[in-house]
Formats: sequence, structure tokens, C-alpha cells
Amino acid sequence: MRVLTVIGNRPQFVKAAAVSRLLRDAHEELLVHTGQHYDDELTTVFVEELGIPRPERELGLGTGTNTEQTARMLAALGPLIAAERPDAVLVYGDTNSTLAGGLAAAQARVPVAHVEAGMRSFDRAMPEELNRVLTDHLSDLLLCPSATAVANLEAERVAGRVELAGDVMVDVARLFQPRAAADDAPLQRAGVEPGGYVLVTAHRAGNVDDPARLERLVELIAGLPVPAVLPLHPRTRARLRASALLDRLDGNPGILVTPPLGYLDFTALLCRAQAVLTDSGGVQKEAYLAGVPCVTLRDTTEWTETVEAGWNVLVDLDATAAYAALERTPPPRRPDLYGDGHAGARVVEALATLI
Repeated sequence: MRVLTVIGNRPQFVKAAAVSRLLRDAHEELLVHTGQHYDDELTTVFVEELGIPRPERELGLGTGTNTEQTARMLAALGPLIAAERPDAVLVYGDTNSTLAGGLAAAQARVPVAHVEAGMRSFDRAMPEELNRVLTDHLSDLLLCPSATAVANLEAERVAGRVELAGDVMVDVARLFQPRAAADDAPLQRAGVEPGGYVLVTAHRAGNVDDPARLERLVELIAGLPVPAVLPLHPRTRARLRASALLDRLDGNPGILVTPPLGYLDFTALLCRAQAVLTDSGGVQKEAYLAGVPCVTLRDTTEWTETVEAGWNVLVDLDATAAYAALERTPPPRRPDLYGDGHAGARVVEALATLI
């Protein structure tokens, strides 16, 4: 079987670590990187750290609006799929790369498999929500990370086959988290002690593209009552610089602003943090898997199970609510919500049914 896999950003590289090697043991894979994240610190480092095969095709299509990106990706992926004639196209998550890969394949009448299908924030203002909904409704095989995702797809009556595969991020966490958690070097470089800091990430368009919300975000981070480590996404750095807000974080003695981090360094900091503040869906789940309380800088989440389990609190950009959430004691239990760490094998097994 010949599978064309489309990836384009940090989480998709990490997820591919759970699938690509297993897939290549049994089948042939062509890995295509759209370049949605074109900063080398957000891409190549994951290839090197996690042993992901280096993409055979790199399209370099990372700039522009969501619409412009998606249009350019479709224009590039259509001819590529026609030339390579894969038996299936595999996409992950909810990015522009996900939608473009799925739509180009569906239009070429090539079966589409969607890993992390069925996740819903029910907020159509989020580009990611549009991407995941549209991709689910054009996919032939919908591989869900949780029972909640399966229920969402059943309620929407999708046309494709729905399977509960588990979350491939559990596979990655179980493989790499113990090694990262034992590494003191990232904490030493950051000048922090275990449990004595919060880890912060922010990059969602709804928070950083709106100048008023960006200023509220900066005020919230600058007022944190504990030291913070802030790996700064290139998109966020550009918005902060354009709004003349970067110095309020970069010059704050209680905040260490760093470049984007590799998966292992980031996980080492995450595992030892008092808590995580983030607007990232992927980081919410990584925090849960690491047993670290999460404070989400949004008013909706696709990972609703983490909120219901008491490990995640939605505060939007309410600073008072965020600081209060940092004082919460985490629940005594952390259920295995997302599978047993063998999702990658289930994905590969399910893909074989498409031919």
C-alpha cells in the first residue's frame, strides 16, 4: 500500500512520530511537509529528536492568510497526488495543511484517513474548528482519539467509517516523556526549579491577531504571581513586535522569553512546571498526559474531557480567573482518557482496510 501523508506544523511532526515508522514497516509512505510552520526550530528539530523520517517533499508554503495558504497548498497537492497516485492520503489534526490535503485527495477520488477526527470546540470562529469539521466530512476513515470524538461524529452523521483508535500523542508521551522528565538541563538553562514556575504558550489567531486581546494577553502574562517560561511562537513574536508590546514581556524579570523549543526540551519544562497556561489544543492534552494542571486561555476547548476530569480550567483572558486557577489543587485521579499507547499501530492497521 502506498500512503501519502501530509503534515505542516509542530504537533503534526510529533504525531507522525507515532505512525510513520510503523507505517513504513508494513507499507510505503511519501511524507509531504507543506511548510505551514516554516521556522526550522519548529520543524527540523522534531525530525532529529523524534526519529521521524525526513519529508520526501517540502513545499515551502507557509506565509499568507489562512485562505491564501490553503489555496496554495491545494494548488501544489493536487498535481502531486495525481503524479504519485497513492492508495490513500493520511492527514492529522486541524490545520490548513489538514484541510488542503484532505480536500485535494477527495477531489482526486483518493481515500482520505483523518487522525484525530471528531474533536470539536463548537466555536466556528476558530479556523481550526472549520478545518477539522470539513476534513471529517470528506474523510473515508475517521480515526478518533476518544469516545467523545466518536459521539461527536455519530451526532453529525459523517459519511466515512468511524473507529476509536486512541490518541497517537499517548504513544509519543509514553515513549519520550520519561526521558524528558529526567533531563535537568532545560530547567537549568531557564534558571528555574521544579514546581517553581509556570510554562506559557500563546499563538492562537483569536488571541494574538486582535490588538486589544493581545494587550490583555500581555497584561495577564506580565502579572503572573510566579516565574514564567515563555517559548515564543514566531507568529506571536511578530504580532508583539508590531504592537510594540514585546518589551513588556522580554524585559520582565519574572518572565524568561525563549525561542521555540524542541519536543524534548519543551516536555522537560512541562513535566516539572507548577502549571501550564496555554491557548494551544495540543499543549492542553500534553499537560494532561504529563499530570500537570492546565489553565487554558480560551473560552472553549476541543479537549473537553480534560476539563471534566478537573485538570483543565477555561479562563479566556480573565487574569483574575487565571491566577485563581493556578491556586487549585489538582484532582487525585487522572483517568486514561485517550487510550493505551498503541494508537499508532491501530492507525496503520485501519489504513490497510482502505485498499
